[in-house]
Amino acid sequence: MIRLRYLTGGVRYLAGSALALALAACSSAPLHYYTLVPPAAEAPAGAPAAFQFELLPVGVPAQVDQPQLVVRQGGQGVAPLNGERWIAPLADEVRGALSADLAHALNTQDVTGLPAGSKPVLRIKLDLRRFDSQPGEYALIDAAWSVRQPKGGAVLACTSRIRESVGPGYDALVQGHQQALARLAAQIAAVAGPVAAGQPASCP
Repeated sequence: MIRLRYLTGGVRYLAGSALALALAACSSAPLHYYTLVPPAAEAPAGAPAAFQFELLPVGVPAQVDQPQLVVRQGGQGVAPLNGERWIAPLADEVRGALSADLAHALNTQDVTGLPAGSKPVLRIKLDLRRFDSQPGEYALIDAAWSVRQPKGGAVLACTSRIRESVGPGYDALVQGHQQALARLAAQIAAVAGPVAAGQPASCP
């Protein structure tokens, strides 16, 4: 009986040790953080724009408004990737990336939250309807956006659907979304100048 109790206790000890090691392995799994904000670029050549812009808070779909990257699996399935995360809330990441891309494309500044200066301020609004991620295949954004003339003038409202093919890996997937946002910024920039000047403009 004494020997049996000893063996039973040993089994319990080994089982407890195995569980502790498994939990430690799970807790030590590395986390990878990603950003959509592009690296700082050199100031573009040429004269700065005659206006500045204000980029309002960005709306993102609830399905992907998570700390984790959310990827598609088949036709209906999605999966949040616990080890792959955004460094900031997705709406802030998208807004930060678009602000940087617009500032570079327009050669002007995003003055959101700053006192109004001498230049007129163009107001830009963006709502993402879709933000789809399929690793190894594509990064897709579907956006509704508008550009409003300074001092509450006329509004140009447009939609854009941009798909970028991506290679394997999550770095490539995030880069695909960066490229899609850069293309979106180029489309917005193409009409921002005419709208700010009160000239006719049409959606790209």
